[in-house]
Amino acid sequence: MKPNPITIEVPLSNGRTVTIETGKLAKQADGSVVLRCGNTMLLATVVSAKEAKEGVDFMPLTVDYRENYAAAGRYPGGFLKREARPSEYEILISRLIDRAMRPMFPDDYHADTQVLVTLISLDKEILPDALAGLAAAAAMAVSDIPFNGPISEVRVGRVNGQYVINPTRSELERSDIDMIVAGSAKDVVMVEGEMKEVKEEDMLEAIRVAHQVIQDQCAALNELTRMVGKETKRAYSHEVNDQDLKDRMYRELFDKVSAVAHAPSAKEVRTDAFKKIKEDFKATFSEEELAEKAGMIDRYYKVIEKHAMREMILTDRQRLDGRRMDEIRPIWCEIDYLPSTHGSAVFTRGETQSLTTVTLGSKMDEQLIDGVVHEGQSKFLLHYNFPPFSTGEAKPMRGLGRREVGHGNLAMRAIKWSLPEDNVYTIRVVSDILESNGSSSMATVCAGSMALMDAGVKVKKAVAGIAMGLVSEQNMVRYAILSDILGDEDHLGDMDFKVAGTVDGITATQMDIKVDGLSFGVVKEALEQARAGRLHILNEMSKAISEPRADYKPHAPRIVQIQIPRDYIGAVIGPGGKIIQEMQRESGAEISIEEVGEVGIVDISSPNQESIEKALARIRAIVAIPEVGEEYEATVKSIMPYGAFVEFLPGKEGLLHISEVSWQRLENLDGVLNKGDKVRVKLLEVDPKTGKFKLSRKVLLERPPRPQHNKEEQN
Repeated sequence: MKPNPITIEVPLSNGRTVTIETGKLAKQADGSVVLRCGNTMLLATVVSAKEAKEGVDFMPLTVDYRENYAAAGRYPGGFLKREARPSEYEILISRLIDRAMRPMFPDDYHADTQVLVTLISLDKEILPDALAGLAAAAAMAVSDIPFNGPISEVRVGRVNGQYVINPTRSELERSDIDMIVAGSAKDVVMVEGEMKEVKEEDMLEAIRVAHQVIQDQCAALNELTRMVGKETKRAYSHEVNDQDLKDRMYRELFDKVSAVAHAPSAKEVRTDAFKKIKEDFKATFSEEELAEKAGMIDRYYKVIEKHAMREMILTDRQRLDGRRMDEIRPIWCEIDYLPSTHGSAVFTRGETQSLTTVTLGSKMDEQLIDGVVHEGQSKFLLHYNFPPFSTGEAKPMRGLGRREVGHGNLAMRAIKWSLPEDNVYTIRVVSDILESNGSSSMATVCAGSMALMDAGVKVKKAVAGIAMGLVSEQNMVRYAILSDILGDEDHLGDMDFKVAGTVDGITATQMDIKVDGLSFGVVKEALEQARAGRLHILNEMSKAISEPRADYKPHAPRIVQIQIPRDYIGAVIGPGGKIIQEMQRESGAEISIEEVGEVGIVDISSPNQESIEKALARIRAIVAIPEVGEEYEATVKSIMPYGAFVEFLPGKEGLLHISEVSWQRLENLDGVLNKGDKVRVKLLEVDPKTGKFKLSRKVLLERPPRPQHNKEEQN
């Protein structure tokens, strides 16, 4: 039977709409929709198990965004010619969806839940990342899965001073703001993006504009839920509770936990003290009782810890390490720590430490991007590593995780704005987190900025980052904004707000909000407090390095970039790459050529300036345009009865007529010139019709005096 789908239109801005259709594809999923905007189409599905697995006391949510190459009419690269592991772009979009949806599930819902969003058609101008969150939320809206939504997600840009919702790819290139904002009808729940040194009030206004559209979209999703008859969600019971046990734990443990929280200490000491309180309490139970109640004890104890620490902050205005609400932990920095790298820096703030390196490379080191949505090359790479020893743990390292991808991307977006417009290097920044207790991604921003300056990269300005937190009561009766949060403060708080920027404005931000009713006034206050903290950190960084080095390190590669006419690219490369390979072998320099419009961009790279000069001279000789009247060092290529053909520039030959070899009359060139001889010549003219070159050797020789005849001979 032909399906009878239900379709709604969801508003964007500027008259554009998004169409959402359900009831046609993937009907065995708990919820399934096809979202379309222009020719970009996404299939979103959600499935949740009917029961939770035994012993699970968290939300086992899996979110995956995937792209089909067929959506863009392309083949996947590689030997297998099929989609493989997700790209970083896909991982980043998966994280955006996850961070927006995860806080909206009921706290006691623990069934395995999977959200899949697949790009099935691509419009080159309509970016799917700004639509994926809405597609996932729509799939949830047409399901019976318990969810405190709906939510939606949009991109906000600012083009020519005007805020634009879901700007096209072309518009985004001209925008000074690029943020993804997610929220419910009441609140903003997630923000992530980059900016070009914008003011705090401008960023706040962008969030406000985005939330207005999100509210309209949430209303449309509520209507969709009504249309499909899914207002009533499934019943569930995923937790076993014991109120008497919970009350007993509060009576016996709250004051002990509070006492530990009130005694400022290092992370390790505090963690051990909290653990001992719980273990001592468990010791009061028999093995049989503990087997039944251990899960509940662990769950209730987490709540007690969180309650005690929050109450200390709100009532006593005291933090776990004894700092004031706006106080930044002690900072020490060092540059040029690693002698063999092109640039390095150590940034330590409290118990968080990043060792960051910079490597300068040529065009051949660029990263090839072969995605469905994005293709091309990337000249700036930032990689973030988070080994287990950074938190004092011994865990297997199973490759790159989503967290590493997300934190690295945030730091990359924060720093990339500061790179010089005329940068000719491929730059790789690597941050290795050696200690972690609060915002290692922002430590990466600080260390990365300093390492770039240590490498001699002419960055526009230094960039620093800070992580903010919020602890609040319902309706914001009491709240505390925390600067430079600890890891524990992140877990117990209602907001994790990272802000990076220069002395003059914000360059990147990431915000996750876990509380209802957060006002824009509080966000504004947090932004101002973050700005003060950022300026403090920048000042501390300046004590180690305040501006880029005047020159690169002696062992760093130098790159000279020149332009040549497009028609000469082939001459420089040579048949089968023969010429360029020969130049690289003889000079020791690395040479790459890229065609850009009507010119070829040539990069010559080597740590040795002499190698660069040697390659440069060879290339300039190849692309030189012969000029009448100029002198050249020529090589005899062949001897003819009427003269010699000589190569006076690479690939350019002309006839040196026998009459132009010498002032003396020559019958032939035997004994005068031989093949392979070097001879100095002058270009006399270029035939306008044939383009042939007329060369002379004799004009560069001293003309012999004319013979003198006596008067008798004359008579």
